[in-house]
Amino acid sequence: MANKITVYLRLMRPANIVTSVADVLAGVAISGYFLNLHITTGSLYPIALLCLSTMGLYAGGIVFNDVFDAELDKVERPERAIPSGAISIKEATYFGIFLLLWGIGFAFSYSNHSGAIAVAIAFFALLYNKVSKHYAFVGPLNMGLCRGINLLLGISIVATSLDKWYYLAIVPILYIFSITMISQGEVHGGNKRNLYIGGFLYLVVIFAIHLISAQQGHEVMLLTLMFLLPFAWMIYRPLFKAINDPTGKNIGMAVKAGVISLILMDAAWAAAFGAFGAAVFIACLLPVSMRFAKVFAVT
Repeated sequence: MANKITVYLRLMRPANIVTSVADVLAGVAISGYFLNLHITTGSLYPIALLCLSTMGLYAGGIVFNDVFDAELDKVERPERAIPSGAISIKEATYFGIFLLLWGIGFAFSYSNHSGAIAVAIAFFALLYNKVSKHYAFVGPLNMGLCRGINLLLGISIVATSLDKWYYLAIVPILYIFSITMISQGEVHGGNKRNLYIGGFLYLVVIFAIHLISAQQGHEVMLLTLMFLLPFAWMIYRPLFKAINDPTGKNIGMAVKAGVISLILMDAAWAAAFGAFGAAVFIACLLPVSMRFAKVFAVT
């Protein structure tokens, strides 16, 4: 039984799931929900529902990634759960369906707005896994959409905030687009062109968050830099190493750092919108994700 649970955890990539929760918490901060929030069971309940939703949606998407890649993974990643024989494709498929329905169900249990967004996340996750990942430009864009809409899932905690802040989804779209482009050389090594493009898009993301924080005042900008600067260090250090030596191993490390560093980016979002306490809490998820990353694969 314990071994089977470990197999399911391997399928879900726990370190990545933590980053999806951070996305939703950042969205909640952007919505203004945390401002003047009185910590009670009733006030935390909507946050819990949306966090449970994103956990199911992200885990379900990851499971279907392995389901659709089962044949390819026999050659490129035989250590994964399905090609290693630890779990069958049929079992993984049922598990993936359960997780996606879990995510959609928890979102609808909060509001129809959140439920519709959850359905969109599930749709784009499946579209990426089955079709678009095989295309150099559309694949990264599709994956970015999943993360951008995930941010909107958090913002939907205050439905009226969606009309005001929906365009901010472009930032995580750009960020994940860059990571996904970089990851295309993870198995066999890559060319430096994708790495340079990824590095430039990283800079655009950092500047966008910094610009938004600056609009909130000098103090907010400085507090946001407390998270943006470590974020920049975490993503650029392995990326520079990969640019100097674009082997599959180095690119894989750059991708892993990019995914886990999402937590600091989300913390910066929260700080930029004045929710400094929430930003600190989100940042505290980083060691949790890093701990999971030492035990379970990230990519």
